[in-house]
Amino acid sequence: MTAGSGDDRSRRSPDQPTPDGNRRSGRTPDGRRTRRRTVPVRARLRRDWPLLVMAAPAALLLLVFHYLPTLGNVIAFQDYNPWVGDNAFEAFVYSEWIGFGNFETLFRDPAFWDAVVNTLTITAFQLVFFFPLPILLAILLHSILSTRVRGFIQSVVYLPHFFSWVLVVTFFMQMLGGAGLLAQRMRDAGLDPLNVMGNPDTFIVLVTAEAVWKDVGWGAIIFLAALSAIDQNLYEAAAADGAGRWRRLWHITLPGLRPVIILLLILRLGDALTVGFEQFILQREAVGRQAAEVLDTYVYYQAIIPQQWGMGAAAGLFKGVIGLVLIIAANKFAHRLGEQGVYSR
Repeated sequence: MTAGSGDDRSRRSPDQPTPDGNRRSGRTPDGRRTRRRTVPVRARLRRDWPLLVMAAPAALLLLVFHYLPTLGNVIAFQDYNPWVGDNAFEAFVYSEWIGFGNFETLFRDPAFWDAVVNTLTITAFQLVFFFPLPILLAILLHSILSTRVRGFIQSVVYLPHFFSWVLVVTFFMQMLGGAGLLAQRMRDAGLDPLNVMGNPDTFIVLVTAEAVWKDVGWGAIIFLAALSAIDQNLYEAAAADGAGRWRRLWHITLPGLRPVIILLLILRLGDALTVGFEQFILQREAVGRQAAEVLDTYVYYQAIIPQQWGMGAAAGLFKGVIGLVLIIAANKFAHRLGEQGVYSR
């Protein structure tokens, strides 16, 4: 978008049609409010049908796998029994309503609060030591002039994202486990071997290192896209004015990345009670429940295995409500900083 287009919008009168055919609401010279005129629905459908067709599969996917399952949260208020009827609908109808009984059981369980504390602690730790790394990696990759070298490094750092957590944990076990490469080399040197994989005190560092190795390259993709959108003339003008590399980074690169950083940070806060399932359930037995129990593994062991479906749904609903509150609060804070955030009024 050029500067001229912004000037045209600022000079356009409230009653003058915008480029999409709509009329903006405003006031007449005598102070009366004008009515906004919009394009008829039929005309918009004829105009936008290719975009609607392309968006239809994704919308259908969201509807089937996200919005419709949301209706199942009703069992959080039931003593749900899937065998009470001949089908799922009859099970909903005939299961006993117990109000907030599942939530009372959940909140009285000390293991639940241990899982919540572990989850929030891991989230906070990864926000500090993991979230900035894709930004730094994207800036470093963007500064490489050779496209061949940049493409090779990108391929190498992207690859672990496609590995399953079973493979990632196995790799770390072979390197840092009690019988791994590090322990063997320490034995050969006459030292007491370290078993990093079985140490609950360093478990939070271990899972963060695993997440960094697996996803730091993949997380840099969106920041690389944001860097490519920054006007290169700004760098040339700053260099001509005598700005060094660090000043260009501070005054051009980081401000250009700030909207994306704030957006992803808000979305990460919305998932504060979701740190993963496979990664933790694979290592839970090695370090113990006190260190590795997070909310997702708690639901699996305390609700799914004993078939306490209502309590599991209550835990999931609790997690969703907390995530929604965090997103709204973080988004309002972003508005105060002058950023758009996830949504704007």
